Amino acid sequence: MLVSLARIDCANIKDWDSFHDEFNRVFEFPDFYGRNMDAWIDCMTSIDTPDDGLSGIHCERGGFLTIELDNVNTLNGDRSEYFEAITDCTAFVNWRRIENGGKPVLSLSYYRDDD
Repeated sequence: MLVSLARIDCANIKDWDSFHDEFNRVFEFPDFYGRNMDAWIDCMTSIDTPDDGLSGIHCERGGFLTIELDNVNTLNGDRSEYFEAITDCTAFVNWRRIENGGKPVLSLSYYRDDD
C-alpha cells in the first residue's frame, strides 16, 4: 500500500519489545524481521522499493514517508533511548541512501511539550 504518512503511537513503547511491536504493527515488517535496530534500518531503507519485501507499506519511488510520532512526550526520562533510536536511525537511513547515490526517504513529525 502506498502512503505518505505513518503514525506511531509512542505511548505503546515501554521497552524494546514493544518498540518493535509498534513499528511492526504500523509498517508490517516481514516475518523474518530481526527486531533490532539493524533490521529496522534495513526495512526502512527499502520503504520505497516494495519488491524488496521489507515492509507492507511504501511511499512512492523518489518520495518521502513521514513518520508521525504521536504522544512523543511519553519517550522522556527513562524512555528517552527509544526517541534517540528513532531519530538517529531515521537519519542513518537517509545518510545511507545518500551515500549510495540515492535520495532521503524518511522524515519525522512530532511535537514535544517541554513543560
